[in-house]
Amino acid sequence: MPAQPRLVESYWPATETEPLLDSTCGDVLRQAAELYPTATALIDADGPSGSRRSWTYLELLTEAEQLARCVAGRFPKGTHVAVFGGNSPEWVITQFALALSGLVMVTVNPALKVEELAYVLRQSKCRGIFHQAEYRGADMGSVIEQACDLNGGQLDVVHRLEDLDQVLAHWIPAETLPTVEPDDPAMIQYTSGTTGNPKGAELSHHSVTNNSRFMALIKGIDHTTINLAVAPLFHTAGCVANVLGSVQAGCTMLQPSAFSAASMLDLIAEEKVTFTFGVPTMLIALLNEQAENPRDVSSLTTMFSGAATVPVDVVKRVEKEFGVRLIIGYGQTETSPAITHTRLDDSPEDKSETIGYAIPRIEVKIIDTETGEILPVGQAGELCTRGFHLMLGYFDNPEATAATIDSEGWLHTGDLCTMDQRGYCRITGRLKDLIIRGGENIYPREIEEVLYAHPAVSEVAVIGVPDDYWGEEVGAVLTFAPGHEVSGESLRAYVAERLAKHKVPSHWFAMPEIPSTASGKLQKFRLVELLAQNELDDGRI
Repeated sequence: MPAQPRLVESYWPATETEPLLDSTCGDVLRQAAELYPTATALIDADGPSGSRRSWTYLELLTEAEQLARCVAGRFPKGTHVAVFGGNSPEWVITQFALALSGLVMVTVNPALKVEELAYVLRQSKCRGIFHQAEYRGADMGSVIEQACDLNGGQLDVVHRLEDLDQVLAHWIPAETLPTVEPDDPAMIQYTSGTTGNPKGAELSHHSVTNNSRFMALIKGIDHTTINLAVAPLFHTAGCVANVLGSVQAGCTMLQPSAFSAASMLDLIAEEKVTFTFGVPTMLIALLNEQAENPRDVSSLTTMFSGAATVPVDVVKRVEKEFGVRLIIGYGQTETSPAITHTRLDDSPEDKSETIGYAIPRIEVKIIDTETGEILPVGQAGELCTRGFHLMLGYFDNPEATAATIDSEGWLHTGDLCTMDQRGYCRITGRLKDLIIRGGENIYPREIEEVLYAHPAVSEVAVIGVPDDYWGEEVGAVLTFAPGHEVSGESLRAYVAERLAKHKVPSHWFAMPEIPSTASGKLQKFRLVELLAQNELDDGRI
């Protein structure tokens, strides 16, 4: 429970229970190597038990610094370099190498298709890319080549993550590494906007190192922790919370390439894992797999979840069947990422029904969306936050930055919430047009723009469809152009050729006319109402 008086207004002041450090991503690895030189920092979970590749903290620093000198010899400080691949130890080594050399890491979802990658590389002004050879059957080198062709230019460097040894062998290293300051940008993370074009949130070394340290402290992670780090590294949950949080705690990171409930439970049993992460869909899959084929998971003490509401019965099952305490987190890419957390000793109801209260050193308020005034406790309004954790801005997009961070330094999340007398917040809805599927943020406008280009589509509105497993699935409601009519399967294939798999609608509905305002704006809230009343089913295609 927060050590605060009971609130009257929906405002949580920044607490000073923990210090803010002037740290960089390279600093935290150097400090860990000094404090825990022989402790195991990183384990490649994909190798066979007993012979998995591993790195001590000193070895991890040594390899990262060697690679850093090589990339510093190739690129000037501040250059934007992308990392495009699934989870691997090489991804982590590259992350630290880029940080140590003063380069800005642009994280790229490996599921992106050619057009999506082309936009990210172009908008971020990337000059180089480190990539995985293959991801889920896709030739990543070919995807990059096609993206460069689409952009009408080439990157200075395209190199495979699997071949980092060739960089060390053939690139001429810099004699010294540049000085990196805490306020320098460390990474650009892309998060889609309601306009359909992704925006690159530029995060500083100071924001990500302090945010991840506070998250680790709240979770109880320390040098004895063995962290099964399954969150995707291209996301702040992976490269910030897991990597930077683990390193500052001096714990061991067990790094699998992808999530599988069966292999995850095997790893917990084999490696005596004490901490892990899972969005609600992952938690449900773990519970089901454990029920079918029980493993010894008695080493587990803590689990973390976020990105979507965790049903109270799932919270209770996780804590009972795995013998752990579950923590729920809430945040955004733009906030590095954490804003609020529940705490270890909170009730199952608080863990299910709330997103906890603010992490140290940040302010949170709930405001009236019309007047901007702070609301009394219990009243719903927009959650805003201010503090060290805010992004530097959207890269090369001052208009979007100004629309998100106001003149007083408050970031407007777009989420509608209430705050109770203790400071605990609950999400009640969204101002932003957002679908969350299994922890992935999906913005309808991007999908709508693809469908509007189809000759058979006259109007389209993309909405979230409640789903017991994913939380939400993507649904598309459309009207056909005169003389045209196609199947949902055909439309699904059309979208799948142009967007990542998780963005492809699973539910398709046709209507003679989509409800709209007098000005012609489609009324998605009416579609949601019709969906809830099963009145869209007659038009399912």
